[in-house]
Amino acid sequence: MKLVKIIGVAAGLMLSVGAMAQQVSNTTASSPSARPIPEHDIMFKKIVWRKIDLREKQNTPMFSTNREITKIIIDAVKSGELTAYKNDSVSTPLTREEFIANMTPKNTGGGLSEAEIAAGFGQEEEEEELDAWGAALGEEAVQTEAAPVSMEYFPKQLYLLELKENVVFDKKRSRLYHDIQTISVKVPATLNPLGFEQNVGSFKMSDLVRVFRSHPEMAVWYNTQNNAQHKNLADAFDLWLFSSYITKIANPGDRALADIYGGGKKGLLAAQEAAEALIEYEYSLWSY
Repeated sequence: MKLVKIIGVAAGLMLSVGAMAQQVSNTTASSPSARPIPEHDIMFKKIVWRKIDLREKQNTPMFSTNREITKIIIDAVKSGELTAYKNDSVSTPLTREEFIANMTPKNTGGGLSEAEIAAGFGQEEEEEELDAWGAALGEEAVQTEAAPVSMEYFPKQLYLLELKENVVFDKKRSRLYHDIQTISVKVPATLNPLGFEQNVGSFKMSDLVRVFRSHPEMAVWYNTQNNAQHKNLADAFDLWLFSSYITKIANPGDRALADIYGGGKKGLLAAQEAAEALIEYEYSLWSY
């Protein structure tokens, strides 16, 4: 009788362990993180957005000439090795054509509207210009139209990244983790003719790590102090070898810190206070 009870308890434990393992496996498979933490191990979590300006001195190792992190990402998307998403929710993938369109400057010049073109404005001037060129170069030269050229942004121009992370306290390991979820490439407002930052594409961190590991000769964090100890970009993110500043912490209104406290110096001070508050929270966990 006792043996039957022991076997029953053992079977129950095995089923519960199997169910827990399946749950952890499902959580891991659906997470964009490269190192997902099981939900049942999370005691505290804050979703935080940060900006990385690759022109800063501390960030130049991942923006070295011909090995820019943006160049690696763009080339991987164009080759089909990496999937780009519309935003950092990583639920809507972008096609290769949509991604290229996002990194192509929009023409906001003062040309004719569709209604003006339909009314025939500008048509006479165009015909006169073609006649003049036809007389000088011959009809065949005029009839041959040049193929449109796609003027994409250069990787060096796309110096702004947005990082989305889960600041998580793992109760099993008793420490705070910065669990990077996604990285987005942005067109800076200074380059965008529309006058605001534009999202080129967002990427799962797990996908980026796979690409960085697959191309160790290109995905290099350049060690300026010791050229024999360059690191892979995946390791650079793991070791937090970059400078960033907080722009938003999850809130009911989905408002950025600059919208809440104001831009300029006020926004930077708010970002610094938010970073210090997270550090203080971790330290206060060990206070009695």
